[in-house]
Amino acid sequence: MKKLICIVIGLIVAQLAPLAMAQPSEPAPASQSPKLQLQLSPYSYHFSPSDDHKPVFMVGLEREHASGKLDGISFFSNSFGQECLYIYPWGGVYKNIWGVGPLSFKWTAGLLYGYKEPYENKVPFNYKGFSPGAVFALAYEFKPGWSAQVNALGNSALMLQLNMPVK
Repeated sequence: MKKLICIVIGLIVAQLAPLAMAQPSEPAPASQSPKLQLQLSPYSYHFSPSDDHKPVFMVGLEREHASGKLDGISFFSNSFGQECLYIYPWGGVYKNIWGVGPLSFKWTAGLLYGYKEPYENKVPFNYKGFSPGAVFALAYEFKPGWSAQVNALGNSALMLQLNMPVK
């Protein structure tokens, strides 16, 4: 677990360092500053349930930039009870889907860590617990800053998620 914490801290610093160096001398207006959201997921639905499956729980932080760019980090227990991490420096949000104001489409891509023996083959391109990751989602904002979201986890499952603003 210590290795995982060092990796997480290193990746966070690597992601934030260029932003820190590029900050303007005066703060950006509040309307242009990134929105930070806390993510919680109490449930995932598996398309092919198995006796090996355990409950999936997730907690994360996501940053949405005024440009629509997304990045973040999620800690979760995978379908087999293993502690995992998903760091995504790439992502985007597209709002007003199908003319529905509160509906948005999101995508993220990054690095997944934690699928180890005997489940290392449950995610593609896994090497010593590390693999690429991507998540596609539909979110519905029911109150300013608060939204419910459904994430597509490959061809394996759907994850229900609640997003709330961090003040």
